[in-house]
Amino acid sequence: MPSAPIRVASLLRVAAVVAATSLAACAGAGTTPATVATQSTAPDRTTSESATGLPGESATGLPGESATGLPGESATGLPGESATGLPGANFACGGVPTPGSAQCTVAISLSSAPIANPAQPAQLIPGLHPADLQSAYGLPVVAAGGTVAVVDAYDDPLAEADLAVYRLAFGLPLCSSLNGCFRKLNETGAKGNYPASNSAWAEEIALDLEMVSAACPKCKIVLVEANSALLDDLGRSVDTAAAAGAQAVSNSYYSVEWSTETAEDVHYRHPGVAMTASSGDRGYATYPAASQYVTSVGGSSLRRAGSGWTEAAWQYSGHGCSAYVGRPAWQRGTICRTRSAVDVAAIADPQTGVASYSTQAGGWIVAGGTSVGAPLVAAAYVLSGSPQGPSYSYARPYAFRPIGAAGYQPITGLGSPQGVMGL
Repeated sequence: MPSAPIRVASLLRVAAVVAATSLAACAGAGTTPATVATQSTAPDRTTSESATGLPGESATGLPGESATGLPGESATGLPGESATGLPGANFACGGVPTPGSAQCTVAISLSSAPIANPAQPAQLIPGLHPADLQSAYGLPVVAAGGTVAVVDAYDDPLAEADLAVYRLAFGLPLCSSLNGCFRKLNETGAKGNYPASNSAWAEEIALDLEMVSAACPKCKIVLVEANSALLDDLGRSVDTAAAAGAQAVSNSYYSVEWSTETAEDVHYRHPGVAMTASSGDRGYATYPAASQYVTSVGGSSLRRAGSGWTEAAWQYSGHGCSAYVGRPAWQRGTICRTRSAVDVAAIADPQTGVASYSTQAGGWIVAGGTSVGAPLVAAAYVLSGSPQGPSYSYARPYAFRPIGAAGYQPITGLGSPQGVMGL
């Protein structure tokens, strides 16, 4: 994976300055717990489809599948998954969220121990690099960037410092508060008076900022930190992000569905602003991914195949038929009578994951989870120059590479973006 040489001295100076500034500002804060060919999809699958789905399918999905997932799944996920992680990976935010609250969706691979050295040579950093992601998804990174917002819970006092390490390691232009590229806001939109720090969510924040950087190196970034992981706080932070001028807002968190969840939709309905949400890593439909106003990003395993790339569905990706949200008119070809909770997909498998730098995680790590896809796709929306929403994508299925089979798939939706013409 070729990368630009690391400017070690500059990297360390920038990171040190930012880290010192960040720590001083939060003193006294508490701590809470190559080329891929674009394939056309098959015609819309409605000819022999009934109100419940295709022949052999039910209202909830494929034979043997239920609204909560696939055979053998439980409330915590698929066989082999626990509250704290997946086979070969650990969740930063362990456990299932309580009603009305959310959990982050980053999964950290156990196949590679953290590398503490921020000046590690790029060729020795494990995981997929920005150039890999740009190649796999055909991203026009030379395009002028707009503004992408990242919404997460709690404070990461080293967010800007970790971002500086990542961007300089891979030869990306500096994005800092000093040059106006990076802004950090609290839930109300102010600089300062940030919420309590939280190490798990800090790992999520680092990953999200880095994935925006990887997909759109010229984009400005706004980080909005919610007071807590309550959906009300996260929703108000989404409103703040939209008001801050973002063209797309990334939401890498999930909540278990509940009967009145659509009351939260007001926070995700901002005309002209694209909203992305991770589909979750528990194998069942979640919110806000199930909202009709967001583009829900499911997960894949991404691997090199000669000069190109190959993708397969990642079985732990959240998916399924929403228990409470009706099927939007624009969502065609799905197996659900209600909202199918995945629209598109991107890399999520931590075993084929991305390089990420997080001080809280111990340095350089390989990360996955559907946390990766939400900021990647949000940045791709901004690269399109005119961000739309999920209905636009369903009208242009040819702009996505089907994963596993032609047509809409429950785990990966329309497939992965091939360029930005479908966004």
